[in-house]
Amino acid sequence: MAIGAVVTAMVTPFTDGGELDLDGAQRLARHLADHGTDTVLVNGTTGESPTLHGEAPWELLAAVREAVGGDATVMIGTGSNDTAKSVAATARAADAGADAVLAVTPYYNKPQQHGLVAHFRAVAEATELPVLLYDVPARTVTTLELATTTELSGVENIVGVKDATGDLGRAADVRLATRGAPGGFDLWSGSDEMNLPILAVGGRGLVSVSAHLVGPELAEMVRVFPSDPARALELHLRCLPLHRALFTEPSPAPLKAALNALGLPAGPVRGPLAEASEETVKAVLGAHEAIEALR
Repeated sequence: MAIGAVVTAMVTPFTDGGELDLDGAQRLARHLADHGTDTVLVNGTTGESPTLHGEAPWELLAAVREAVGGDATVMIGTGSNDTAKSVAATARAADAGADAVLAVTPYYNKPQQHGLVAHFRAVAEATELPVLLYDVPARTVTTLELATTTELSGVENIVGVKDATGDLGRAADVRLATRGAPGGFDLWSGSDEMNLPILAVGGRGLVSVSAHLVGPELAEMVRVFPSDPARALELHLRCLPLHRALFTEPSPAPLKAALNALGLPAGPVRGPLAEASEETVKAVLGAHEAIEALR
């Protein structure tokens, strides 16, 4: 599939001066593909998409596409709170080298549910690529209601939803209501703390921040869950302190600090985000070291 089970929402590496670091992006993308990632997502929230302007997202996509070759697929975030802008970006994605697109629920505008249906239909009609919806009400203020998600599952190339609602009951309802969708409709965890619970209610996989650091563990968790849920639980609990530490402060500041400390390309965050505190970085690195000790 164009969207694999382990999707890493990749940070966007910047130079010390805050410029786009395409060489670093290629090194990081290659590292991810070599450590459990099936699909690399660029220009997502973790990639600081609000601060990427002009040709930067497309330059990033091209660099990552070249770096991973056929070893991973590449997805690009094309969603925004402007339907025309989202449609234009989505229409460009295939020719730019993307295998799939991620479309976030429009933020700030607070559209009605029928407005969301029209928005996402327009996005899907702009491409033949698979479209993954992204429901993250903590960031957008707007939730994709169950009836809306069900209606959108009838659009053939809308293939699923990245669920960051934190509502496991609702996630199960989505799986139940969208069975038999014409193009198939799957569920990906959009919050690392919910990775295993989402799998338990029929999720296909996860869109992860932690996979930068624990990609092999997450890949094994997804792989063994159907046959060895006890092992999957062990892996999920092993990674849970890291999942939580990475969100002690707004993401991706803690992750970028950890990547820098571990010698992987990341660089600084762009404003208005601020660098993570020493206490947070210590917590992230400590959680990572505990996992490393068990490898």
